[in-house]
Amino acid sequence: MSDVRPGGPVITPEGSPVPQPLKKTKEAKPASLWTDAWHDLRRKPIFIISCIIIAVLVLMALWPSLFSSVDAYDARTCELGTARQGPGPGHPFGRDNLGCDLYARTIYGAKNSLVISICTTVATALIGGLLGLIAGYFGGATDAVASRVTEIFFAIPSILGALLIGSTFRGSGMGIWLVVIALTVLGWPMTFRIMRAAVITAKSQDFVVAARALGAGPMRIMFRHLLPNALAPVIVIATINLGGFIAAEAALSYLGVGVPPDQISWGLMISDAQRRFLDAPLPLIFPAMFLSITVLAFIMLGDAVRDALDPKLR
Repeated sequence: MSDVRPGGPVITPEGSPVPQPLKKTKEAKPASLWTDAWHDLRRKPIFIISCIIIAVLVLMALWPSLFSSVDAYDARTCELGTARQGPGPGHPFGRDNLGCDLYARTIYGAKNSLVISICTTVATALIGGLLGLIAGYFGGATDAVASRVTEIFFAIPSILGALLIGSTFRGSGMGIWLVVIALTVLGWPMTFRIMRAAVITAKSQDFVVAARALGAGPMRIMFRHLLPNALAPVIVIATINLGGFIAAEAALSYLGVGVPPDQISWGLMISDAQRRFLDAPLPLIFPAMFLSITVLAFIMLGDAVRDALDPKLR
C-alpha cells in the first residue's frame, strides 16, 4: 500500500517516494535571422516612420485620385494666362511656369519615379544576384571572367554612362523603360559583388559541406542552401538603392534624357522650374521637397533593415 498525500508525491510504506513521470515540455523553436530582424524592426521608430511615408507614396502612385480631384489629362492641361500664380482655392501649390496645376503634377509625378525605381531595383537584384551566386559558388575561371566584366562596368561613371545610353536611344519609343534599362546596365555590379562575397563566405560552412557529401547537386546547393543564407546583404543594398535610383531618374530627367517630355516626373518639373526660379520658386520647391522626402524615406528604411539583419550592429 502507498500513502497518497493531496498535492504531493506518492509515498511507499518504506517512506521513499515513487518516481513520477516527467512532464513533456514544449521546446521553443530557435529564432531565425528573419524573425529576430522583424522583432528588432518593429521597435525602431525610424523603420515605422519610413514605412508610413513609403506607404503614402505608393498610394499616391497607384491611386492619385485619392489625393487630387484633377485627373491625369487635366494635370497636363495648362493655361498660360495663369502661369506662376501663387497658391489659391483649388490650387494649393499654385501653378508652374506653363500654368499647370502644380499640386496635381506633383501627385501624378510620383508614379513614374516609383515605377522606375522599383523596376530598376528588381532588375539589378536579379541580374547581379544570379551572376554573383554563380561566380561565388563555382569560382575559378567563371569567377575570374565575371569579376573582370564587373570591373569594366564599375569603371564607367554612372551618370555619364546613363547619359550616353539615354541620348543614343532617345526617340526609340521605349519611354520610361529606357531609363530602367540605362540604370540597370550600370547598377547591377554592386549587387554582384555583395552576393559573390556572401556566397564565398557561406559555401565554406558545415551545412554546405554536408549537403555536398550527401550528393546534392550544384543547383540544389546554390538555391536551397546558399541563396537563403546570402540573401540578407542583397536585400539591404536593394532597399538603399531604391532611393538612389529615384534620385538618378530625377537627375537624368533634369538633364533631358530621362522621362519623355509628355510624361510627368519630379525631375522634369525641377528642370522646367529652375529657369525661372528667382521669379517663381514654388514650382521647384514642391517637387524637390517630395523628391527629397522620398529618397530620405528609402534610405532610412535601408539603414533600419541593415541594422536589423547585421548581427554585429545589434
